[in-house]
Amino acid sequence: MSLKDQITEDMKTAMRAKDSERLGTIRMLMAAMKQKEVDERVVLDDVAIIAIVDKLIKQRKDSIAAFETAGRQDLVDKEKAELEVLKVYLPQRMSAEEVTAAVQAIVAELGAKGPGDMGKVMGAVKTALAGKADMGQVSAAVKAALAG
Repeated sequence: MSLKDQITEDMKTAMRAKDSERLGTIRMLMAAMKQKEVDERVVLDDVAIIAIVDKLIKQRKDSIAAFETAGRQDLVDKEKAELEVLKVYLPQRMSAEEVTAAVQAIVAELGAKGPGDMGKVMGAVKTALAGKADMGQVSAAVKAALAG
């Protein structure tokens, strides 16, 4: 079953269970997917859907940080609930050690040296690790690999 089918089934299940919080989050995800399909005139595959989920998760994390700073615990709780629903659609994430090893292998393969090659390395790493690792963590690993 494709990820898109899984999300649709989860939406139906949430409707039947009258789980309004989960349903709202899934509908928001489906709207983001539909928007991308319409804007780019494409049919999304699992990799593209994972990229959308990653983007929405990053937005939730940023919102949580902002709401905590503002002292809005009610909004923090809402964002955290949405974050948990979205995390279900991500594949198993790589550990920090696995990310570092993968980045070092790509740096060696490209023969990259120094911070000037950051863009070239990040392009290759994004393709190789899309959806498998947190890109913030990947970026830090690339900087460390190129600095050392």
